[in-house]
Amino acid sequence: MDLSRFPRVALAHLPTPLEPLERLADHLGGPRLYVKRDDCTGLALGGNKTRKLEFLMAEALVEGADTVITAGGTQSNHVRQTAAAAAKLGLKCELVQQVARPWDKDQFGETGNIFLDRLLGAGLHSVPGEADRGPGMERLADELRAQGRKPYVIPGGGSNAIGGLGYAGCAQEIIAQAGAMNMTVDAVVMPTGSGGTQGGFVAGLVAMDSAIRTIGIEIDAEPEAVDGHVRGVAEGTLDLLGVAGGLPDGVVEINPDYAGEAYGKPTDAMVEAVTLVARLEGLVLDPVYSGKAMAGLIDLVKKGEFKPTDTVVFVHTGGMPALFAYRSAFEDI
Repeated sequence: MDLSRFPRVALAHLPTPLEPLERLADHLGGPRLYVKRDDCTGLALGGNKTRKLEFLMAEALVEGADTVITAGGTQSNHVRQTAAAAAKLGLKCELVQQVARPWDKDQFGETGNIFLDRLLGAGLHSVPGEADRGPGMERLADELRAQGRKPYVIPGGGSNAIGGLGYAGCAQEIIAQAGAMNMTVDAVVMPTGSGGTQGGFVAGLVAMDSAIRTIGIEIDAEPEAVDGHVRGVAEGTLDLLGVAGGLPDGVVEINPDYAGEAYGKPTDAMVEAVTLVARLEGLVLDPVYSGKAMAGLIDLVKKGEFKPTDTVVFVHTGGMPALFAYRSAFEDI
């Protein structure tokens, strides 16, 4: 799999570390556990979206864009990293963010990622709800074109085939790191929502003819939609990579059991998982993505989903700034 033929700008600190979670594994009495530290990609406190933005921002530059537009929720990690990428590349950035939110607590709209969006100089535009993000981006793009500007629209989460190339690269990276460690990875667990991370990762594995099992812990509380997002990105990324035969049966695995009531709404299991991993490993997770995914991994280990001899990699997608906006969810610690 050769990614060098695609336009790309260097934004991330790569390769990110692949580290053991020995104390957590001992605590759970389960398989060997490792964490892929994509919280360490470096751009404005890091996160998984930076891998995607290396390819998306390159395409924006190739098209001669002077402004990037993207969308997300109030505490979106994607919009924060997009704003940072635009600042680094000297482009303007406009963010379309929904007003309605499932965690309407004090300072939710002022701290964490939203503060960083403003610090990074992005323009913020509010819409009533998630369904309005796409039309909101297109209206804004039309307005900018009328002003003589050249906008480039990035979908929510950076989740399309171009963005998927970033996580095809992550799959390649994990396999190379495991090989250097004389280790075979049996399964990878990651949060999944807009589909770009898991879809790109699965496409990368298929392109390399790898049999690593990939489990997406769904965080949107909309498993059918998420499954469609993942498959769409995976198929599009495979097309870009020139891989014949399409998406094989059985490679997209979505677990819907840990999302809770809604995207961004805390669960008790998430709070317990974030607290446990912080105290055993000194590793900080986020409340929306990696926290719920870690709750899923912990429960799957307890249920015997993996053999004791398995090696399981958890993809830490970043997002820690959002923890500050969810302080009241952790009021008992």
